[in-house]
Amino acid sequence: MLSPWPMWWGIAFLSGSIPFGVILAKLHGIDLRSVGSGNVGATNVGRALGRRWGIFCFVLDALKGSVPVLLAGTFTGALGTPIVHMTSAMTWGWTCMVAAAVLGHVFCPWIGFKGGKGVATGFGCMIAMWPVLTWAALLALLTWIVSMKLTRIVSLSSLISAALMPVWCAVTLPWPVNGEPGTPLRPMALTGLIALAVMLAHRANISRLVAGTEPCVGKKKTTNPDSIGS
Repeated sequence: MLSPWPMWWGIAFLSGSIPFGVILAKLHGIDLRSVGSGNVGATNVGRALGRRWGIFCFVLDALKGSVPVLLAGTFTGALGTPIVHMTSAMTWGWTCMVAAAVLGHVFCPWIGFKGGKGVATGFGCMIAMWPVLTWAALLALLTWIVSMKLTRIVSLSSLISAALMPVWCAVTLPWPVNGEPGTPLRPMALTGLIALAVMLAHRANISRLVAGTEPCVGKKKTTNPDSIGS
């Protein structure tokens, strides 16, 4: 019997590829790629259309990650199943949907394979992956909020949150006891790869952070840097 997971990965990729930022800006008669940083994520939507529209775009980008994850979890029985009761195939299959949705967002085929940076979409996937990644995602969100309070730098907060996701997986998931399954190594490995992808997508931001030129929220910009998008 063929595994259902490749089909769900394809659905997650297609869902993740919906360019909500571009669509919202287009409805307002704006080409988002020619405004601000040119990024198609929620940060640039907020820059182009206002904060409320940026928040709305973030929610939509999160939903396009969470919806396919919830559907796949429901139809495969993964949703609500503790990791200690999951087979290796189920754990890999479900968690890899995060990667599929994020790749759809980052390499959007409808706009020349150039998309956002996957933060909102990845968060939507992980928060919906109950109970495997939900608590880790909530801790990542708390990390982002605290970092924003301290630094007021969106990109730095996103980088810190992404980098700590494997740690939060290790903290919130059970380790094997007496050889029993339940190790969080698979989710840790996947979230580590996603963190690496987020860092690669933030290369320009990292360069500005090192140079001390990355803008802070609430401060007037002298340039149009590429912020995190979503």
